[in-house]
Amino acid sequence: MSKLRHLAAAAAVTLTVLPAVPAEAAAPPAGTATRYTMTAFTNSSESNMYVYDSPDATGYRVVKSSAYTPPSGLIRDPSIIRHTDGRYYLTYTTNWSGNTIGFATSTDRVNWTFLGNHTIPLAGLQRTWAPEWHVDSDGSVNVIVSLSTSASGADFAPYRLTATNSALTSWSSPTPLAGITGNHIDTFVVKIGSTYHAITKNETTKYLEHATATSLGGPYTVTGTGDWAGFGNWVEGPALVQLDNGGWRIYYDGYSAHKYYYSDSYDGLSTWTTPTELPGLRGFARHFTVLRETVPGGATLPVNTTRSLQSVNYPSRYLSSDGSLATVTSSSSTAAKQAASFTVVPGLADPNCHSLRAADGRYLRHWDFKLRLGTDDGSAVFTGDATFCPRPGSAAGSVSLESYNYPGRYLRHYDYQLSLDVYQDNDTFRADSSFQAGSPWS
Repeated sequence: MSKLRHLAAAAAVTLTVLPAVPAEAAAPPAGTATRYTMTAFTNSSESNMYVYDSPDATGYRVVKSSAYTPPSGLIRDPSIIRHTDGRYYLTYTTNWSGNTIGFATSTDRVNWTFLGNHTIPLAGLQRTWAPEWHVDSDGSVNVIVSLSTSASGADFAPYRLTATNSALTSWSSPTPLAGITGNHIDTFVVKIGSTYHAITKNETTKYLEHATATSLGGPYTVTGTGDWAGFGNWVEGPALVQLDNGGWRIYYDGYSAHKYYYSDSYDGLSTWTTPTELPGLRGFARHFTVLRETVPGGATLPVNTTRSLQSVNYPSRYLSSDGSLATVTSSSSTAAKQAASFTVVPGLADPNCHSLRAADGRYLRHWDFKLRLGTDDGSAVFTGDATFCPRPGSAAGSVSLESYNYPGRYLRHYDYQLSLDVYQDNDTFRADSSFQAGSPWS
């Protein structure tokens, strides 16, 4: 049983076991890949936006720094979508006070053109913060924005604007999200099945809260208050995105600690994994959103063939079924050669990922975050533990293997032992978790 599964029995905030294998794979097919694009303002500048992307929603690398500066005002809280016209669109906070939100557009996520500021027609409006896109299941394009008619900002509430033209330059009058009252900002809404979920910051208590409704406009019922999810307080800027395995990831800004965190949920946003700091962004990136797309490219291993997996940074060593990074040569024993050769098959939990089958028919799986062989018992736990999703490795042509049921953890070697470790934003980790597929040992 894994460490997190042991903790689940004792902790109020638990990691739920993944559901059964979905009818259709969530990961993109061979020849394509998932790309997560992040747009963020920074701790050092409120008028420059940075663009990052990631293949796994965990390890983000800068695509372009200072990618967009509006002609005037700020670019706090930038939110990104890709519209039906194929273009990318931003909406963002233009100032600490006032009654406008800003818009910009791009064809490539990197080079942006200012579209204009939109004045929100609400009597007495004093502050207009954190606009977030929400594209509803009916195709309508909406912005959820935090508005306050108090000079002190003590009455913030989420409002909905709906685009009235396809160019996203004309908007409806604001209408409140019914049921979310009492000074809330940074409201982010997703729809799961027939239920709308709003994650919103209670600006009085400084906790993120959870509310649900059957329509976008509400009325919402607040179901999670205080530290209901284990996120702590003095946090803000929640953003959610769906992962390849069907789970949902929340990112949020631990602004008092100058850290950004993520956590995952598999049960309709009710319970969450232990928060983990997002690597490489400490004290720099601020309130952002993430766009998930399927794009050409990606990494893969040849399926239904037997291969060896050679360490990128220790090329005389190979992934072995005994859970080690073993030295293998032409003079090694037959047993050692067999242990360093795996048949790559479609992933047991997702056929667009991979499982590694040993010569005796057992599969490489993680257990207590260590790697070992196990017999497929058909359970969701086993199939998840034995499924790994390919990501680009640190060297040309190499591959890294991310855990299917613990996204953000990778198969890597340390002291020549194989484990499932949380991604780290450094060259050593990337090399330790990268392998070249080669011919099997014989």
